[in-house]
Amino acid sequence: MTNVQAGQDGAGSPGAGPAATSGTGAGAGNGTGPDAVSGPGPGPGSGPDSLADAPVLLQVEHLVVEFGSSKHRVHAVSDVSFEIREGETLGLVGESGCGKSTTGRAIVQVEVPTSGSVRFDGTELTRLSKKDLRRIRTRIQMIFQDPISSLNPRRQIKDIVAEPLAIWGRGTKEEREAKVRDALESVGIDPDTAGDRRPGEFSGGQCQRISIARALMSEPKLLICDEPVSALDVSIQAQILNLLADLKASFGLTMVFIAHDLAVVKNVSDRVAVMYLGKLCEITGADQLYRAPAHPYTEALLASIPDPDPDRGTVGTALSGELPSPLDPPSGCRFRTRCPHAQAVCAEAEPLLEDVAPGHQVACHFPLVNGTRIQRPVPAASTAS
Repeated sequence: MTNVQAGQDGAGSPGAGPAATSGTGAGAGNGTGPDAVSGPGPGPGSGPDSLADAPVLLQVEHLVVEFGSSKHRVHAVSDVSFEIREGETLGLVGESGCGKSTTGRAIVQVEVPTSGSVRFDGTELTRLSKKDLRRIRTRIQMIFQDPISSLNPRRQIKDIVAEPLAIWGRGTKEEREAKVRDALESVGIDPDTAGDRRPGEFSGGQCQRISIARALMSEPKLLICDEPVSALDVSIQAQILNLLADLKASFGLTMVFIAHDLAVVKNVSDRVAVMYLGKLCEITGADQLYRAPAHPYTEALLASIPDPDPDRGTVGTALSGELPSPLDPPSGCRFRTRCPHAQAVCAEAEPLLEDVAPGHQVACHFPLVNGTRIQRPVPAASTAS
């Protein structure tokens, strides 16, 4: 993870303002000053190469999630496969409606997959009973997009954060109170001034910090962040990203980071997976993806990032046209209706996710490899969908 510059987080809001956080993220807030979060930069042990020998924590294979009746079937996620190693952060990026949030929810089994496999730490989640699934979810936590609506407006902050411990009957009352204090301090919220207040008395950035503290109470191994900064101001986004970097290092977390902002994804991810209309287009290390994208859709996404230099001009070709309907996705390659390089084979055969370089997979008949667009042979098993 790469730290980004932080600004103000709810200065002047009632309750505890976030504290200056460094290293582990612990500290007490004063509610007035800026939240200068300076977590660890990408040092030894970070990046996809250093994680290659780590055990696989999450393995998703041929995941399919569909909604609706047989006549009006929404193909939200179609045959998605990837794995995440312990200590890794996988960024999942794409346009709104591409299925990235549904993928995250299907991992936790909030959305029940239509088919496919989700294995967490060796356990197949899709076959668990409700009781066993409920128990294993303590090790998989989710941070939602809207921090305010994800918190019960009637409850006090100390009770919201303590709820996971209360539900599972962990610890005595005194032990729970001590753990709540530690969790709030680790995210830069002062428990003395914030504990008795309610979510409506805090800013969006502070509410997201409280949501993160609650997620950490059950000591999860996997944290799924579903666009956790998209509803926040840009300056507050930087603080939350730095906080997540701190907490990942402190608690040894593995994360799935879902977002549509490519700049945000690059800062927090070891690898990045690009989704389009329910399909994975490309997956590789974050630096490699931004330096040498192989899929035309990834190229277009990068070209759409605004550049503050007025003299530089536009690099690449931005996307045009509308996203096709998931009710009736195009045959073959789903991106072909918007792709400037599409040919007849793109409608006839679906491209498979295959290696173009070590650790770099792309699903395209005409990927860009070492600056040259090549044509792949069509696999015999690849047929138009």
